Amino acid sequence: MQTRIKEFRAKRDLTQADLAEAVGVRRETIVFLEKGKYNPSLRLAHDVARTLGTTIEELFSFDDEDDGA
Repeated sequence: MQTRIKEFRAKRDLTQADLAEAVGVRRETIVFLEKGKYNPSLRLAHDVARTLGTTIEELFSFDDEDDGA
């Protein structure tokens, strides 16, 4: 999984802590999300996308090779 969270967060001048607080998670969760090492729930993906003013599709991408398909 790849994300553009860091890019969109920077555009809005938000820190990881700011985003974490806005969506109700720990900063570490945002760190793992940005590194693509944590698969968010649909609810969290929605909340992050909404907070960053974009869509889930713009924010997250999945490489078919990553899931063994």
